[in-house]
Amino acid sequence: MEIDGSSTVFPISEAVAEEFYQENPSVRVNVAVSGTGGGFKRFAKGETDINDASRQIMETERTVAKENGVDFLELRIGTDGLSVLVDLTNNYVGCLTTSELKKIWEPGTEIEYWSDLQSEFPRQKMHRFGPDTDSGTFDFFTNKINGEAQVSTDKYQASADDNVLVRGISGTKGAIGYFGYAYYQENKGKLKPIGIDNGNGCVIPTNTTIADGSYSPLSRPLFIYVNVKSLNKPQVKAFVDFYLIHGATLAREVGYVAASDEDYANNKRLVEGK
Repeated sequence: MEIDGSSTVFPISEAVAEEFYQENPSVRVNVAVSGTGGGFKRFAKGETDINDASRQIMETERTVAKENGVDFLELRIGTDGLSVLVDLTNNYVGCLTTSELKKIWEPGTEIEYWSDLQSEFPRQKMHRFGPDTDSGTFDFFTNKINGEAQVSTDKYQASADDNVLVRGISGTKGAIGYFGYAYYQENKGKLKPIGIDNGNGCVIPTNTTIADGSYSPLSRPLFIYVNVKSLNKPQVKAFVDFYLIHGATLAREVGYVAASDEDYANNKRLVEGK
């Protein structure tokens, strides 16, 4: 069984796969990380059974899937608060407005030093870190902050591996970067999250602020996409059923906000309808 896609959703699917293996040791579940966009490229060709996604499928990806005869189900499995982080030596930034984030990440940005952003900040070189262009996190962030997906400065160190971003931000003075909340949760002692002010005051990402939507505009839904033909494989159907029973609990365990009971009930109706 092949799963690919989002590095953000990966910890949930990996946890589900590990639990599933304990009960089904004869079933091999491969969980890869190509980023949401990279995963959809494979999924739309019918190469994988499930795609982890930190955004909804795009129309262009939907079209390719249709051309290849890939029918699919979109199942919401949780909510993430995309976190903006700085290194621990940064004692001058506690909160940034969405307009300030735009100044940092927009194409043609003129921000080279932190003092370029606010005059009271030190003349410390700013080092940006973020996901690569195949990432759903990149798509979501650029859409919400810069106003259009995929529109971003290229003056940053990009990686598809969130652990590389953690190391880059934590080990670089003057660093700033972004990735999913669960990876911050795993590395709390290494990174400093900053609050986001969307016009209603500064809000730090927490399970509560992500769940109630007050961490805006960087709260986002998380999905798995299931190839309908793959549900004809007993092992895939068993895995998806297992995911819908245990996914909420495991999402919380790895640091995300689980989707609602209503969402999971709807997921089960969709699967049983195929």
